[in-house]
Amino acid sequence: MRFLRVNMSTKNIHSEDVPQEYAGLGGRGLTSIMINKEVPATCNPLGPENKLIFAPGYLSGTPLINTSRLSVGAKSPLTGGIKESNVGGTVSSSLASLGITAVIVEGQAAKEECYFLKIDKSGQAVLVDAAPYKSMRTYALVEKLAAEYGDKTSITCVGPAGDLLLSAASIQTTDNDGRPCRAAGRGGLGAVMGSKGLKALIVTRGGKAAEPLADPEVFKGAAKAYAKAVKADEFSGVVLPEFGTASLVETINAVGAFPTRNAREGRFEHAAKISGETMAETIKKRGGKTTHKGCAQCIIDCSNEYVDQHGDYITASLEYETIWSMGGMIGNANLDAIARLDFLCDDIGLDTISTGVAIAVAMDAGYKEFGDSKAAIEMVEEVARGTQFGKILGNGPAAVGKHFSHDRVPVVKGQSIAAYDPRAIQGMAVTYATSPMGADHTAGWVVDQNVEEFGGTLDRFSAAGQVEASRHAQIHMAVVDTIGLCDFAQTGMATPEGMQNVYQMIAAKSGQAFGEDDWQGLGLKVLKAERDFNRKAGFTNQDDRLPKMFYEEPLPPHNKVVVISDNDMDSTFEF
Repeated sequence: MRFLRVNMSTKNIHSEDVPQEYAGLGGRGLTSIMINKEVPATCNPLGPENKLIFAPGYLSGTPLINTSRLSVGAKSPLTGGIKESNVGGTVSSSLASLGITAVIVEGQAAKEECYFLKIDKSGQAVLVDAAPYKSMRTYALVEKLAAEYGDKTSITCVGPAGDLLLSAASIQTTDNDGRPCRAAGRGGLGAVMGSKGLKALIVTRGGKAAEPLADPEVFKGAAKAYAKAVKADEFSGVVLPEFGTASLVETINAVGAFPTRNAREGRFEHAAKISGETMAETIKKRGGKTTHKGCAQCIIDCSNEYVDQHGDYITASLEYETIWSMGGMIGNANLDAIARLDFLCDDIGLDTISTGVAIAVAMDAGYKEFGDSKAAIEMVEEVARGTQFGKILGNGPAAVGKHFSHDRVPVVKGQSIAAYDPRAIQGMAVTYATSPMGADHTAGWVVDQNVEEFGGTLDRFSAAGQVEASRHAQIHMAVVDTIGLCDFAQTGMATPEGMQNVYQMIAAKSGQAFGEDDWQGLGLKVLKAERDFNRKAGFTNQDDRLPKMFYEEPLPPHNKVVVISDNDMDSTFEF
């Protein structure tokens, strides 16, 4: 296996064997440990010293299902700290099949320059002039690239938001159908890619140079058992294929944890109009697809194709977080408008979560009325046009709050919360506050342990057990993101036997024994590297705090506030 180092300053491309210090790593583990070692923590995130790393998961390219996750790592222009942003589609599988453990983009092209990095079927890479494509939106871009290079490619690119170096810019990558609808959204890494002068990474699919397995028979046996468990689980085997992640809308809204109108309320009275059930019914009626394979090697098929009244494509996939951010968070009950906003964010290259919350902050400040979906669409279009307000919106909620001198801004370390209000699920308060990534639901999702409908046993309004739950989840997820497994395929880990299958597969790939202690140790290693980087960047315990609104404003309907003390927050990573 090898690293591909691309220096945008010199245009030199160098292939090297993976150094021993990075052996056994992939995904988030590799990006975070490498960023901590090789990137000056105090550097300008949009300067030449920052590095942008694309790393397939450690188990990507193997026979294991749902391992097509790619980690993108850099110093974040949004948080000022370390960042790993995770995306599906086909690129991780394409890179791993070529024997590429990571693509490391270093240096910085001259301001007027713009390039594609093309990797052919033999794994050879070349920089191609892309100046005519700068500022092009992602759907038009991939259409032109598919026409030029064929449809057997995985394309990872930035849109106008990345070209404009905006802090909420995403990196978009293509799904199984070649559409740039998968987003490494969080942390503004699209701006880092734009700052490097890299418009797109074009990787030929179907390579035959994946790293060999040390024990292929053991691996295949464990992988088969794991896949069977994922299909047998009700959530991953039945609910997700039918309703996708939008199945969460009704449940989270019912328990009063659905942040509404810039988190002034915990329930959206029109949630039924934007629920997973309504979405599925609408899609079926119009001839779209409720069950769709968006990512390579997926057996869950939680993606969907949302179409308009004429059956024409609008977006894929319409997810829970976007339905919340462009729906309840801005008081919008128009599902078609939500789908349109999702498409626009993918096309312009924007994180839907940060952008929806930024719109909500603007509306809360009185700029537009809550529920005005036309105004929301126009605001997002302004980002692509590069207007003064468009640039403010494209820099995320904190920038919008600063512009309007409005202090109700639900961010941690500059990054917005996600679709679970921490006042109604106290464990999410711990994850949002303490994750090295800024407020990030995927870093330590403890909703299942707090919400009775998911089998939760913790009192979601109490501090009891919440730090421990978040700590365990954050350690665990650091490893899940390292091996490149889809979050929704974790149902295969629900039993001790399921975890043993994962340990077996890691050992069968590496040829080294691997068990529970190794899993825990790897997660701690990753988190320690991330926290070390942030400390060097100037972060202190005071950065592990939620905004005052969550401590001081009771959230209807339960009228609760966050009750986790500062001391408890500070104990999360006492390891």
